Amino acid sequence: MQHRTRIKICGLTREADVDAAVLAGADAIGFVMYPKSPRHVTTMRARELAHRLPPFVTPVCLFVNAAEDEIAAALEAIPQLVPQFHGDESPSTCRRAGRPYLRAARMAAGFDLLDFASQFSDAQAILLDAHVDGYGGGGKVFDWSLIPSDVPRPVVLSGGLHARNVTSAILQVRPWAVDVSSGVESAKGIKDVEAIRRFCDAVREADARRALDPAACVT
Repeated sequence: MQHRTRIKICGLTREADVDAAVLAGADAIGFVMYPKSPRHVTTMRARELAHRLPPFVTPVCLFVNAAEDEIAAALEAIPQLVPQFHGDESPSTCRRAGRPYLRAARMAAGFDLLDFASQFSDAQAILLDAHVDGYGGGGKVFDWSLIPSDVPRPVVLSGGLHARNVTSAILQVRPWAVDVSSGVESAKGIKDVEAIRRFCDAVREADARRALDPAACVT
């Protein structure tokens, strides 16, 4: 049975952008807790923004090698929070959060995604991003052909997505969800309402095309 592709809008810093993402149909909203990111928000700011979310829209907090007390503070401040680990965290570190979690994988030639996913076998999903210097995908698209067809966990596709390429991405990769940040921005940390709407519309277009022709794909 075909599933609806879920949508995560990441790197939000303003109330208006949270509201726009919800209105456009996002399933999850991401807050960056990494201090070196231009999209960084504090735990209290993330709590304020998450408080605006209606039922069934999930707040996700992105951590990069954060201290355990920082993660614990965010989990306490936002009870429905799903942590997303984007650094060098081990499986045991991720599990200590005591919540369903997302684990980011940095995709590059030679990276063994199947082994990585097996190490994080209890992750809710594996988020695939481009391998760049530092952490995060830097708004770069990676080679989608690197993704095996038999990843043992649900896949969240990230890395350089925007309204003009996300339909093709979904038809080729068929991920459980897609994640976008810079692809819906007018400046770092400042989202563009129309770009968010166009992105979500493009995801729905891909799902509609798959419903009409389940064998449809882009190579």
